[in-house]
Amino acid sequence: MADMLVKLYDLNYDEKVFTELKDSKLTVRRAKAPEKFIVLNWIKKEFGDHWASECDVSFSNKPISCFIALDEDKNKIIGFSCFDATCKNFFGPMGVDKNYRGKDIGKALLLIALKSMEESGYAYAIIGGVGPAKFYEKVANATLIENSEPGFYKGMLKS
Repeated sequence: MADMLVKLYDLNYDEKVFTELKDSKLTVRRAKAPEKFIVLNWIKKEFGDHWASECDVSFSNKPISCFIALDEDKNKIIGFSCFDATCKNFFGPMGVDKNYRGKDIGKALLLIALKSMEESGYAYAIIGGVGPAKFYEKVANATLIENSEPGFYKGMLKS
């Protein structure tokens, strides 16, 4: 999977998506330190060790560079996104509970993280090892980085 590049200074930060989620009793916000193991355990269960390991790093950043989506009525995590976890200036990983996909939660998680990256001083974000390229093109106007496959993840240990 190739990497993608996002111009953060040109990002269309659609705040309407957050209002619409709130109307549905869904929230997207920065994770808090006391939630670390709850978040990591959920990620490990839903998406595996690699993503949980990457997210763990994001809790060491100041401020924490992990964002979570919550179903307020059920008081449960339904998604997450991170940056500066795998490498500096990398967005990801990101995942949404399969029962909540198609509700713009991924869009909100992507936008809040990218906006935070811009506010941290980055001009560009790299999305490493992209799966859904069309999603990133549509939401963040991301473009493929030529010759970036397999990229940073080459030779990574598998369990």
